[in-house]
Amino acid sequence: MAQPDVSHAGGISEVRRIAAMAETYDVSLAPHCPLGAISLASSLHLAFAVPNFLIQEQSVGLHYNQGNDVLDYLVDPEPLTFTGGYARRTDRPGLGVEVDERAVERAAELGHRWRGPIWRHPDGSFAEW
Repeated sequence: MAQPDVSHAGGISEVRRIAAMAETYDVSLAPHCPLGAISLASSLHLAFAVPNFLIQEQSVGLHYNQGNDVLDYLVDPEPLTFTGGYARRTDRPGLGVEVDERAVERAAELGHRWRGPIWRHPDGSFAEW
């Protein structure tokens, strides 16, 4: 399985080329996508376009996004809503999402200091992601 991240691997076109190369070797594609709505929309566009797509990683609603979820910066989160584990292909223009610029500006004014949470097992030993 290949897990390129659209935000880090050169964008939609480059990940499409990675998917084509992976398909040549019978390797499935599972785009890595923990970053945000634009990255998720881009990954889903790939998912709908490549024949070797397997599964879409995404972090919508995960516990470490509390108070700052992936979809918080969209005017309408519906295009990135998963129902029964599936996403619908949107017919909206571009990536199919509209960024709420005021929400982004408000978040920029507040600033952030996100750090990965430190998780521990019941015995107190360190737990990895």
